[in-house]
Amino acid sequence: MDITVILGVVVGFGMMVYGIISGQGDFATFINIPSLVITVGGALSSAITANKKNVVFGIVKVIMGAIKEPKIDYVGNLRTLVSFSEKARREGLLSLEANLEEIQDPFFKKAVQLVVDGTEPEVLRTMMEIEIDMATAEMMDQKGFFDSLGTFGPAFGMIGTLVGLIQMLKSLNSPETLGPSMAVALITTLYGSILANIVGIPIAEKIAKRAADLELSKRMILEGVISIQAGENPRVLEEKLKSYLPSAEKVKYEAQIQGAGA
Repeated sequence: MDITVILGVVVGFGMMVYGIISGQGDFATFINIPSLVITVGGALSSAITANKKNVVFGIVKVIMGAIKEPKIDYVGNLRTLVSFSEKARREGLLSLEANLEEIQDPFFKKAVQLVVDGTEPEVLRTMMEIEIDMATAEMMDQKGFFDSLGTFGPAFGMIGTLVGLIQMLKSLNSPETLGPSMAVALITTLYGSILANIVGIPIAEKIAKRAADLELSKRMILEGVISIQAGENPRVLEEKLKSYLPSAEKVKYEAQIQGAGA
């Protein structure tokens, strides 16, 4: 579970509540159910219209996907690729079949299986790149749902404000109701901004970054498997694949290698 998603949303709402209370505001003033229905309900309805059916009907999966961080083991995958390269150079590509069961990553496992089966390098690359594109597209669909909330939240906040203003203008002959009516009208704009800037846009950005990391990891695996198939020197393969590692992962890898060699 990615604690930063939960932490960010909780802290965001917490700071809003703190700001209201510390400003000597009446918190109950900021609670208005019709405004909430217009803003959140309207944004959700437009998000449902804008996104694919499988995303909408799998909304629980989408939400859980936003909270759950995909496991990407850059260092473990690189070490495995180097060890496979060394074994393939000693014993041949078919020897890697004995290691298939120990591979947990389905993408990694499929790529090695294709090598063992004697698939042509061009065909292997094409097949696995399609898998990368499909995995990335699926995450972009999830991102799209939260993008929709970020787009439509403020829009429906403004619609709710217009509704409130219309109702307020109808009661201009009652000056004592103007202030409360204006406050209610503006609350929907507040709700829309909160929905967009605490929930929709930040989570969409998070999913986009995860998709980029996942794609980088899969491309490292693919490049490594292709290099193993081509019989590339394990040390050359290692240095080439290290360029795929983020800085922190590269430091971690070097530390593990030094520790293993000590």
